[in-house]
Amino acid sequence: MPNPTLAQLAADLAGGATSARKLVEECLARIADPAGEGQRAFLHVDREAAVAAADAMDRLRKANAAPSPFAGIPVSIKDLFDIRGQVTRAGSRALEDSAPAEADAPVVARLRQAGFIVIGRTNMTEFAYSGIGINPHFGTPKSVWNRKEGHVPGGSSSGAAVSIADRMAFGALGTDTGGSCRIPAAYNGITGFKPTQRRVPLDGGVPLSFSLDSFGPLANSTACCAVLDAVLAAEPILPLRARPIKGMRLAVPATVVLDDLDDAVAKTFERALETLSRQGALIERIEVPEFHDVGVMNAKGGFSAAESYAWHRYLIASKGDMYDPRVRVRILRGEALSAADYVDLVIARRSLIARTNARLAPYDALVMPTTANTPPRIVDLADNKAFSAACKGASRSLVTAGLKPGPPRRIATEWI
Repeated sequence: MPNPTLAQLAADLAGGATSARKLVEECLARIADPAGEGQRAFLHVDREAAVAAADAMDRLRKANAAPSPFAGIPVSIKDLFDIRGQVTRAGSRALEDSAPAEADAPVVARLRQAGFIVIGRTNMTEFAYSGIGINPHFGTPKSVWNRKEGHVPGGSSSGAAVSIADRMAFGALGTDTGGSCRIPAAYNGITGFKPTQRRVPLDGGVPLSFSLDSFGPLANSTACCAVLDAVLAAEPILPLRARPIKGMRLAVPATVVLDDLDDAVAKTFERALETLSRQGALIERIEVPEFHDVGVMNAKGGFSAAESYAWHRYLIASKGDMYDPRVRVRILRGEALSAADYVDLVIARRSLIARTNARLAPYDALVMPTTANTPPRIVDLADNKAFSAACKGASRSLVTAGLKPGPPRRIATEWI
């Protein structure tokens, strides 16, 4: 059976077919199942607090005082975010002795205010610095794809995606700098969303790149992500309006995006395009030469290396031996970037945004594979060369991560 959507759960709660307590207990049981991925997907489980919150939401619903139709639905929180009274480790041993957070991050507080129940903190790539999802400190949860063989979950919001796919939560709070919501969503058959950065506050989260970070949801459907996105942005929760596919102009970038696709990805993508075309969409394959600029901009590490090094430089000096070496070496690339290099990046990005937005303006949306490959096997990535190739295959979303979108939910605010 497909996983239930937030709308289905809200209807069941309203009609008495389930309760918040029952939903929470079912999620806790799945997390605790020794045959499942809960022990790797979660770094901390708020069992007592979640049960208490569920009981409170059930009482409020009986009194017709529930804060929203979604009150009582369990959600997971990526380990990157502050939760009052808990240590924010960002998937790293280097932060384990940090003081507990004094307050919830604004996005966590907004989920609580809507009545969502925080069930626990999810695993992630250390400091969010990889789209693969491997964590040598706390283990790597397996993707739902060919699970018996043990494939990577995608990152950096690895545990967030697995928590949704395995019904250990029904919504997840993740982050996306260059694909960290979208890649694990694709690798686990769910939906991930990178919102327009200015719409959701970035306070209370460990940064990767101040310029490119976004906080966004993962869930079981586009409509679910729309609900969570509205809550995170403190906007009204409105139903999605259907828009006819017929007549839509959809751009398929032929530059960079379609290079070196796995056969399985290429065939599935072409089937998707054929389906859209049969429904009346106008598919146009276009060149976007500006996408070549992204590789040039990232040659020395780009914004992520420069800005993460600025945040990490003192911590890495004192506790660098506690970092995953693959993460540490990426961060340290920022040490070699000069102020002039950074200014060049800012200027180049501004130019890239202007030229790309002008080229894409005639189209309703971009259509592109989220990743170039299916999830690699975890055991195959012990080799650094294989690891680098896997990172490259997972990075198709990087070409749009740096674009400045127009109105919310248009180009570069991508549903996957």
